[in-house]
Amino acid sequence: MEFETSTSPHLHSTNSVTKAMGVVLLALTPGIAAYYYFFGWGILIKLGLGITTALLCEVVMLAIRGRPLRPFLTDLSAILTATLLVLALPPLSPWWLTVVGIAFAIIVAKHLYGGLGYNPFNPAMVGFVVLMISLPLEMTSWLPPEVLANFELSFTDTLGVIFLGLLPDGIALDALTMATPLDTLKTQLSLGKSVGEILQQPVFGNLGGRGWEWVFTAYLAGGIFLLWRKAIGWQIPLGVMLGLLLPATVMYLLNPEAHISPIVHFFSGATVLGAFFVATDPVTASTTPRGRVLFGAGVGLITFLIRTWGGFPDGIAFAVLLMNMAAPTIDYYTQPRVFGTGRKVR
Repeated sequence: MEFETSTSPHLHSTNSVTKAMGVVLLALTPGIAAYYYFFGWGILIKLGLGITTALLCEVVMLAIRGRPLRPFLTDLSAILTATLLVLALPPLSPWWLTVVGIAFAIIVAKHLYGGLGYNPFNPAMVGFVVLMISLPLEMTSWLPPEVLANFELSFTDTLGVIFLGLLPDGIALDALTMATPLDTLKTQLSLGKSVGEILQQPVFGNLGGRGWEWVFTAYLAGGIFLLWRKAIGWQIPLGVMLGLLLPATVMYLLNPEAHISPIVHFFSGATVLGAFFVATDPVTASTTPRGRVLFGAGVGLITFLIRTWGGFPDGIAFAVLLMNMAAPTIDYYTQPRVFGTGRKVR
């Protein structure tokens, strides 16, 4: 008796790029909400601008490459890249800073390498590093949380600052912007102040930067949600934490007045965002189980080295890109053994 059979594959997965990207965007929602609560309208305005820029760049590059628009515009990858980059930018930075960073991320870091799945470097971090190196002044002017400010910017005021550079009457730019908590720590440590003295300043809360500690707690909740949904593996976040917090703990125990505690490291900078949302990028990170731990540990260790002795206050973006370069080699030497044999997969 003859049976009709369809061609392979016979088992279809319910996973898709769109679902994977959507889950990550959903996990970022608590952090974005906390960001808005403490820092105002800037984040929402920049997200709208960034996502629009990313989609326009995606359309242009797909048209140039002769690729269909709908499958790639609806996979949410461009929106996720824009969101991650915007979250790393000062909320009151000029509009063109967002446009330049995201355009570089989508056009150069993504499409010039062949599009999604072919890019060796995390596009959002490429855009961030280009901006940080090229425009350091604009990238280090952050808005203090509103609990520290004597005024609150309305939606209209925020639009005026971002798109026109117009400040409300009687308000100077210095009153609106400040260095990040990590930048403040690095600068004042170089001036001979102790960590204890610096952490007494109103910009710092109980665990890290005032306001930022709650934003990062919200990101942590999103990261745990990703682990629960099995959208990411546990190896890279664990590796990042070990690589960053172990040397931070050692240095803190040796000299607590010259080195910040591992708790402050954890709740400052882009530690949580980088560990759960950036370093875990399946395209640019290691793919083997042991390799993921080593990849994450490398990101954490390089971040610690840059924060402690480097020229930048935070090092997550640089660390991720350096480990992106090392990912193929890590995967080569950490291949699992073939079941039932003594040899490794090559």
